Amino acid sequence: MQSIRNVFRRAWSSDVRLDDKTVVITGANTGIGKETAIDLAKRGARIIMACRDMEKANDALKEVTEASGNQNVVIMKLDLSDTKSIREFAELINKDEKQLNILINNAGVMVCPYGKTADGFEMQIGVNHFGHFLLTYLLLDLIKKSAPARIVTVSSMAHTWGTINFEDINSEKSYDKKAAYSQSKLANILFTRSLAKKLTGTGVTAYVLHPGVVQTDLWRHLNKAQQAVMWMVSPFTKTSVQGAQTSIYCAVAPELATESGGYYSDCAPASCSRLASDDNLAQRLWELSCKLLDITWE
Repeated sequence: MQSIRNVFRRAWSSDVRLDDKTVVITGANTGIGKETAIDLAKRGARIIMACRDMEKANDALKEVTEASGNQNVVIMKLDLSDTKSIREFAELINKDEKQLNILINNAGVMVCPYGKTADGFEMQIGVNHFGHFLLTYLLLDLIKKSAPARIVTVSSMAHTWGTINFEDINSEKSYDKKAAYSQSKLANILFTRSLAKKLTGTGVTAYVLHPGVVQTDLWRHLNKAQQAVMWMVSPFTKTSVQGAQTSIYCAVAPELATESGGYYSDCAPASCSRLASDDNLAQRLWELSCKLLDITWE
């Protein structure tokens, strides 16, 4: 019902300015990440586009600066499938940036063939969850210092089919690419729930969202039959510009300043699955994430 109501909701827009604010967006060289960068750059923010592929990032940088008229946009190398790269990126940000007002955990991989990250995590949970979990942890002191600040994580309605397989988090015993993707997107929501609780009283708020079914590069790993289905439903899907709107909403909407830990879709609060609302599950995942990443985050 929520999604049907949202179809008839008027388009969200806001003229909020972000002058003198700094934003980090992961996976900003393509799709909704790039459109989010363009929008927030138009609002006057300093944008740091964190990208794995620097060649694509260079092209995207040109596009973002031209479309926004904002020259205060930079690209930085970040490979979320390698904790060494994440630590190097965070170290540079902490050293060179005086503030970080908005972190958008946007990058993701979807239904890819089985592969492992540099640290031995299954690729989807590794990039989509563990990578962003570690990145947020490493940047948190700077974010707190910059409060009021926001942390926005892009999930998906695919979380509703997900479960957290604690016995085989890295799908080593058996691998189903859709199940692994859904698990990683459920992890995004559970992470945000726990994070919001831990940030109570700090002036830092956290949000997680479903961008809609968006026509993006993420479709590249679908098989021919799945791609044919997506092509048939494409008139009902969103462009990258439309898909970016809920990320932008969570990043700037003044009415969300006192909200934290919620799940959003179509620029409005949405309901998530029963598992995604389970605080015990969220805490269990938090503890496992800290253990596997070898960090202490109380």
